[in-house]
Amino acid sequence: MSKEYPTVNEAIQKLENYCAYQERCHEEVVQKLRTLKMTPDEIDSIVVQLITDNFLNEERFACSFARGKHRIKHWGKVRIIRELQLRHISKYNIDKALKEIDSSEYLENFHLLAEKNWEAIAETNLLKKKKKWCDFLFRKGFENNLVYEKLQDLTSKTT
Repeated sequence: MSKEYPTVNEAIQKLENYCAYQERCHEEVVQKLRTLKMTPDEIDSIVVQLITDNFLNEERFACSFARGKHRIKHWGKVRIIRELQLRHISKYNIDKALKEIDSSEYLENFHLLAEKNWEAIAETNLLKKKKKWCDFLFRKGFENNLVYEKLQDLTSKTT
């Protein structure tokens, strides 16, 4: 009767492909190995092997994650930090990842997103419109001070 679970070498091969396809954090790799029914000792040895062969690099993952989520999904720094913390990324790597985001590009994206969303909200009650707008930007993960300063700016233009 053949074993239905992969050997350590087969698992390494599988995970090398998994990591080569897209940057992964340690947590994702460990979860994947658990789905393959690997033992904790096997998981440890495979993770060490992937790190040694440079398929797994937490710093590279964090930087790539931060750049991508900001450029593609237009997330703010607060949300990026929260999501990286959920993936158990170290503070050092989170700080390094945030440096990957150009501050002028960050502010430009924020202002474009804020103005576009302000125009898109069809609410006639100004208080409700302000709340919907703020909630949207807070969900995106932008800092409170940025949101409130922009709100002041937008409401002073309309009145």
